[in-house]
Amino acid sequence: MKKLLAVLISISVLSACSTVKRGGVFDPETFTLDNGMQVVVLPNHRAPVVLHMVWYRAGSSDEPQGKSGVAHLLEHLMFKGTPKNPDGLFSRKLAQHGGQENAFTSLDYTGYHQTVATDRLEMVMSLEADRMTNLVLDPKDVKTERDVVLEERNQRIENNPGARLRVIANQTLYPKNHPYGRPIIGWRPELAALTREDALAFYKANYAPDNAILVIAGDVDVANVKRLAKKYYGTIKSEPVQPRRNLVTTTAIKGGESILKDARVRQPVWSQTVLQPSLTNGDNVRVSALEVLNEILGSGGTSRLYRSLVIEQKLAISTGTYYDSGARGDGHFVFYASPRANVDLDVLAKAVRTQAQKLIDQGLAKGELKRIKTRMLSEAVFARDEMKSGAWAIGSALASGHTIADVEDWPERIAAVTEQDVIEALKAVLSEPRNITSKLLPLSNTKEGS
Repeated sequence: MKKLLAVLISISVLSACSTVKRGGVFDPETFTLDNGMQVVVLPNHRAPVVLHMVWYRAGSSDEPQGKSGVAHLLEHLMFKGTPKNPDGLFSRKLAQHGGQENAFTSLDYTGYHQTVATDRLEMVMSLEADRMTNLVLDPKDVKTERDVVLEERNQRIENNPGARLRVIANQTLYPKNHPYGRPIIGWRPELAALTREDALAFYKANYAPDNAILVIAGDVDVANVKRLAKKYYGTIKSEPVQPRRNLVTTTAIKGGESILKDARVRQPVWSQTVLQPSLTNGDNVRVSALEVLNEILGSGGTSRLYRSLVIEQKLAISTGTYYDSGARGDGHFVFYASPRANVDLDVLAKAVRTQAQKLIDQGLAKGELKRIKTRMLSEAVFARDEMKSGAWAIGSALASGHTIADVEDWPERIAAVTEQDVIEALKAVLSEPRNITSKLLPLSNTKEGS
């Protein structure tokens, strides 16, 4: 992301907080309450609204063995109420004031967010701080929400061939009992057996101010956010949180192939997922080079794979790559393609590899690297205008164990990437044995691409 001029904001320092100031992509103000809760403020005065987010460093990868799905189930249960705001009063109050809300669970974190008019921020803070420690769970509500999540699993996995194939592939890609090898929503038998006590145990172990990040973006004054954060979150006592487990895999696998045939599949898909370093375990040069490589090979209609396979050779109807640099464990570099009629998936896979090898053998075209980096850096400038962009980028980074500097220094890292860095990154991807190939096929066809 291209660095913009930092917006200097004069703020008063409250005795309850230690303050650190940075400038960069989003120029956040950040401080830490006495109980360990980090607060990030991103002023944006384009509209009189504010986004309030609480990110917990607790996702499905933090679940106890045999309790898969409890992080997501708890996300549902967090809307049930507290003694002060029982029976879904939180959501009703928010709706009465024109607010919007939602929540999410990922491998590495769980988050809750509300968008309200600026003058309703204090109300939202009081509500969210209340349910951080005062959640009340009725056994009937737990059973009801567990049934809701089981049905959600039916829709998202059992009735979705592509999702089922990803689950199968992840089981092969990761060592036994590695949390990235199980679905976020949980294994069905374990999810069906979750109890009120399981949910409360996960809540008490992970939902605490020193295990959370508060992100406020929008039409706000930093000094006022400090005052409110101290008033509502700063009074919550913290208990020591258990260190998070190391998720970086060292177990070597020989690779493999996962194939799923299903009558509901209308369009075959081929993909290859390769484990690569993330910000957690990779040096900045390698990670940044992988990000640039992703743009060159498979990002959008001007990428090398799309131009070759879709436009020129007419082998595919879609193709691309994806790289996840922000994971708490290993990152993923993914190739994917969907064939035109009567094109075999193995032919398509070979065409992808041919284009990758061509990049290694012939290098980049004149001006190609500069054009790609300029586009990437320009997108960062536009991201600054969007209230949600910085909140999500910084919140997810901090909740995954990364730093604000990882977000704010991104422009310099991308600008420093050389052609040789990109080539070396691609060589590493192609030679990595920890990978899995997936093929999604219609049940009735014998030819993979027909």
